[in-house]
Amino acid sequence: MIMRTFKLVFSIVFFVVIISGSCSTEKENNELGLTVFRYNESKGITTLDPAHARNQTIIWPVSQIFNGLVQLDDSLKVIPAIAHSWDILEGGTQFIFHLRKDVKFHSSQLFADSIRFVTAHDFVYSFNRILDPSVASPGSWVFEYLDRTKKYTAIDDTTLSIKLAKPFPPFLSILAMPYCSVVPHEVIEEPDYDFAHQPIGTGPFLFKHWSTDEKLILRKNNNYFEKDSAGISLPYLDAVSISFIKDKQSEFLEFLNGNLDFLSGVHPAYKDELLTRSGGLNPKYEEEFILITQPYLNTEYLGIQLSAGTEEEDNPLLNLKVRQAINYGFDRKKMMMYLRNNLGYPATAGMIPLGLPGHISDTSGYYFDADRARSLLEEAGYPGGVGLETIKLTTTSDYLDLCEFIQFELGKIGMDIEINVSTGASFRNMVANANLPFFRGSWIADYADAENYLSLFLSKNHTPEGPNYTHFSSPTFDSLYIMSVECTDTDIRNEIYSQMDKLVMEEAPVVPLFYDMVVRFVPDYILGFKPNPMNNLVLKYVRIDALER
Repeated sequence: MIMRTFKLVFSIVFFVVIISGSCSTEKENNELGLTVFRYNESKGITTLDPAHARNQTIIWPVSQIFNGLVQLDDSLKVIPAIAHSWDILEGGTQFIFHLRKDVKFHSSQLFADSIRFVTAHDFVYSFNRILDPSVASPGSWVFEYLDRTKKYTAIDDTTLSIKLAKPFPPFLSILAMPYCSVVPHEVIEEPDYDFAHQPIGTGPFLFKHWSTDEKLILRKNNNYFEKDSAGISLPYLDAVSISFIKDKQSEFLEFLNGNLDFLSGVHPAYKDELLTRSGGLNPKYEEEFILITQPYLNTEYLGIQLSAGTEEEDNPLLNLKVRQAINYGFDRKKMMMYLRNNLGYPATAGMIPLGLPGHISDTSGYYFDADRARSLLEEAGYPGGVGLETIKLTTTSDYLDLCEFIQFELGKIGMDIEINVSTGASFRNMVANANLPFFRGSWIADYADAENYLSLFLSKNHTPEGPNYTHFSSPTFDSLYIMSVECTDTDIRNEIYSQMDKLVMEEAPVVPLFYDMVVRFVPDYILGFKPNPMNNLVLKYVRIDALER
């Protein structure tokens, strides 16, 4: 207890010095009760502009700073945010949003009166900005289904109309994405203002300080509009402090030493220390930490580039039977037990993960069958792997252990896999530009609908125009996709989704590995820290028991 108290006081004093520069002794005494939530982002953060919030490392801090019309609760139900209610009209093609009148942007000298309330006109500006080619937002696709002439209109300051060209059932949940956050035009349009590194939003926390590769500090927004069920203003925390320690082992040691309040995911650097083989928390840490788990809408997979123009004899992965042999050639259950401590689910049933309607049964996916894999290789003209050239698999260091397991297992059936390790930024760039024939990938749901996963295989979504990284093409699949997005009957739409996923599995442009699980380790003094299937980081409900810290 003494050590924890010392760490709390030290971190608070350090924090006050950073954000305040110099201040009076009286002010320091008043702020000694600050509660600061600390987490690490090992991959770094490149921007805090919601228009470029394309991955989780950016989405987490952006979600603390900004709001949109709607948001998702822990069950992925769409609930109000800046819009307190809405009407869906004209057969699902028109949405009328009714906005709160008490939502303020964070204070800025760029506002005439310092305080600036959000209006429907701000959303029109924000949405136009997403579609502006000069902004180059990767989120422009979210408005793909808009009526191109009517799009969105501010009927008055508190009423916004959005018009779709045709019904698209997932659209409302898409609006909960950070891309659709509201931003102030005065700040964006100021020539000398760096919005990406000094953002102004409406969220529960406001930007305070950012030292590149060192620390990002967010402070409590005292003017935040949301309250809890008891009428108490959110957030409860006074601040959020984000560090950028790149080494996962060092991050783990900082967590053990009480300098971080949150550890996310299962990493080889610490999984065997914190977890039992069956996936429980190591008993020696049960009095200090809490393990929080939940199914996660994330499918980990291997992607196979199917672009035309490469002769089949030069690329065995263009042979369907070779791709199917890879899918049958390794034991996903064993992989999860030894490399993930059973925190996750073997992906033996397609790309749509557990928890989403449309997820197909195990009998339509791939399971471990070494004999079947060998038979497929023989049918492909490579008996025992003879004549099969080395296949290069590219990954990042975080997934090297999984790839090495697959390399070893496929070696048993005669396949020679060479693993290339690339850095995160370089790897993402090569995948996005279809420069890797065989790569480790993952797809985290942007919104809670299986269409999000199936769009990875739509012909018109070939990279770089969309997220079809494998360049899979199928007229049958494309036709089914059109049917699904035009179908307003939920049950029928889910049946179409299953049919599409089965078709993808038959053609095997991907090798599903596992359906992920949200895994979070927190000290016992962190309260109200709930997971959700999207693995969103929601900090506005988090409390810290300062006496236990």
